[in-house]
Amino acid sequence: MQKLIFLIVFLFSSSSFAEELSKEMANGKLKVQKVCVTCHGMNGQATGAGNSAIIPNITAQEKNYMVARLKAYKAGEIKHPQMSVVAQMLSEQDINDVAEWYSKIKIQIFDPERKNWRQYNK
Repeated sequence: MQKLIFLIVFLFSSSSFAEELSKEMANGKLKVQKVCVTCHGMNGQATGAGNSAIIPNITAQEKNYMVARLKAYKAGEIKHPQMSVVAQMLSEQDINDVAEWYSKIKIQIFDPERKNWRQYNK
């Protein structure tokens, strides 16, 4: 057993979420609910395939990375049976908004040895 065990909790409650969502965030949330939630969930945690590597967790992923990957799926530069089809359903604005939504999720890590929580901010 590892000396240090981390329990990762994914939170939506931060000061930016407590207030009204920006247009970009609201659109991202709506698109995620319609297109992404079945596989990646609202919080970016894979909901299918036993939460395995088959469907990656995308919680708190860097926005620019997500935009680049989604555009590559859409352009056919990356071939994947599901994502290539899903990316075709997204406009350029949708891609930006979905990436904004998932990139803003905050991760908090509990260190039982130190008995404290720390926020992981990129």
